[in-house]
Amino acid sequence: MDVAAPIQERFKCSKCGNDQARVKELAMTGTGLSKLFDIQHNHYLFVSCLHCGYTEVYDPRILGGKRGTLSTILDVLFGG
Repeated sequence: MDVAAPIQERFKCSKCGNDQARVKELAMTGTGLSKLFDIQHNHYLFVSCLHCGYTEVYDPRILGGKRGTLSTILDVLFGG
């Protein structure tokens, strides 16, 4: 489930109140063997305000894993 689009559509910056954002996904390695073999199994969404640059980080596995309650989570995060 793609959670980036709903986040971008419902974004409201908690610092300046702007409603435009850029969502970028970043993949990172973990520790141990995943770092040794460069296996990037940690994925995060970075949501940056296009006005002031304030950035929030989300784990898409948590947001996407709550399929039935995604809108509730977005309401809590962005005051829907």
